[in-house]
Amino acid sequence: MKFLKRSINGAKCVASFTILMLLTLFSSCSKNTNSADTIVFNANVWTGDENQKTAQAFAIKGDEILDVGTDEAMQQYKGSNTKMIDAEGKFITPGFIDAHMHLMRSGEMLLNVQLRDAKSPEEFTQRIADFSKTIDAETWITGGSWDQTQWGGEMPRKDWIDGVTPNKPVVVMRMDGHMLLANSAALKIAGVDKNTADIAGGEIIRDANGEPTGLLKDNAMNLLLDIIPAWSEKRKHEILKAASQHLLENGVTSVTDMEGLNPSFQSYETADQLRTANELNIRIYEGAALGDFAKVNKADYKNDKWVKFGLVKGFVDGSLGSRTAAFKDDYSDAPGNKGMFINTDEDLYNWISGADKKDLQVTVHAIGDAAIEKLLNIFERVEKENGKKDRRFRMEHVQHIDPKDVKRFAELGVVASMQPYHAADDGRWAEALIGPERTKMTYAIKSLFDANAKVAFGSDWFVAPPSVMLGIHAAVNRETLDGKNPNGWVPEQKITVEQALIGYTRNAAYASFDESIKGTLKKGMLADFVILSDDLIKIDPKKINQVQVMKTFVGGKEVYSR
Repeated sequence: MKFLKRSINGAKCVASFTILMLLTLFSSCSKNTNSADTIVFNANVWTGDENQKTAQAFAIKGDEILDVGTDEAMQQYKGSNTKMIDAEGKFITPGFIDAHMHLMRSGEMLLNVQLRDAKSPEEFTQRIADFSKTIDAETWITGGSWDQTQWGGEMPRKDWIDGVTPNKPVVVMRMDGHMLLANSAALKIAGVDKNTADIAGGEIIRDANGEPTGLLKDNAMNLLLDIIPAWSEKRKHEILKAASQHLLENGVTSVTDMEGLNPSFQSYETADQLRTANELNIRIYEGAALGDFAKVNKADYKNDKWVKFGLVKGFVDGSLGSRTAAFKDDYSDAPGNKGMFINTDEDLYNWISGADKKDLQVTVHAIGDAAIEKLLNIFERVEKENGKKDRRFRMEHVQHIDPKDVKRFAELGVVASMQPYHAADDGRWAEALIGPERTKMTYAIKSLFDANAKVAFGSDWFVAPPSVMLGIHAAVNRETLDGKNPNGWVPEQKITVEQALIGYTRNAAYASFDESIKGTLKKGMLADFVILSDDLIKIDPKKINQVQVMKTFVGGKEVYSR
């Protein structure tokens, strides 16, 4: 009997101890020091991670991804203060990275006259006249982004706008950024007249009497651009905030800015000021002019997860629409014209080699097949002379490539930084300029992917809209904007949705040496992500351009919601 009482008492002690241990365990779980700040669950996540492409949920701590997995697995990170976000089954991707844009100029254009969709010379003139009435007398009219193909191809002239802007200077860009129109008031201030000498690497378009028509191409544009009054600090902040908001609405959380240290735009300084004031909500990789490489050093700039500098950008040639892209053969519609090289071989080599020796990342604009070949040759020479290292030379646009040069991108480790929307745009008229044979390798994106080249995507905003959905739609469908190619313009160069997503995420991060912190959704990466209205992988590819960005998060914080 005594033995039985002792056994019962012993059992009670064991039970009490077990309950105590469980209570202690539950208590420690509720106070989990590894608890997440936020858990996103019930999601359809495309992670971009080759080892775990999809997931249901992910946990966020601070500004980083704590873990990725199933809804059930992420519950271990739920604490008493964890914010739970039900994604309602929506498609989630890493934050989109725009590998090529002109940040401040694009923001300024948002706040200036809009000419991109002007359908006639009369509408072109009227929009400038109307906008002129909204600004003070001292403010120049800039922006524009006009496209003469919208009204049949006739190039605008200063006399179109002189009558509505007799005293107010106007300098409006063509959509490609390689040609501008200035009115007489602006030309007078710049001192540009029939006696002005021609500019190497550029052109002043003149009439039969030698008088400037108001059109200036490439290097000649600097005659006007260099005299436009500098923006105030207040104006710069307004411009960058406007640009940032527009990008976040499109799911873009990081950008590579091709004009970050340009004295006229100074987005690095502006971004740094906004960061200091905790008012910056996009991540920016800033560039400077290649020709200025000797004046800049990475160590002089603060580099962190928000703003960094290390890129220098140059030019080999101009653009197709301005017939300044450099080709091996004549333009089909302009015999004797092969385009132009904006810089000499010697300058390009010296700049690229010098910048590379300073461990600056080099990227160069090249559009025509002659320009692309020339640049690849220089890259190859510099690599041999300066030695092997992780330099990640980049080429911007890679628009019309000779088939034999495709494999060289992978062989030389050159990043092809491309803008798929241009294929939908240029496809309306490119064949008329360079013929059917050369257009077979226009924006040869699939060929480059097949050759295992690193292909990074961007918009070239202001030249094209910064909509990633339009970019993916163009890459996957290659429909032209005029609706004349429903099955795709050069359909052999279509790519998959997943390849397009990789171009806007993982590869774009690689292009800026950021693949260790962004471009994928996995443990330790920045919590930059986008919630979309539809599953890009499963939706009818023809409807990708209708997909909406529902929410954008940067560093785990919601910065945009539709």
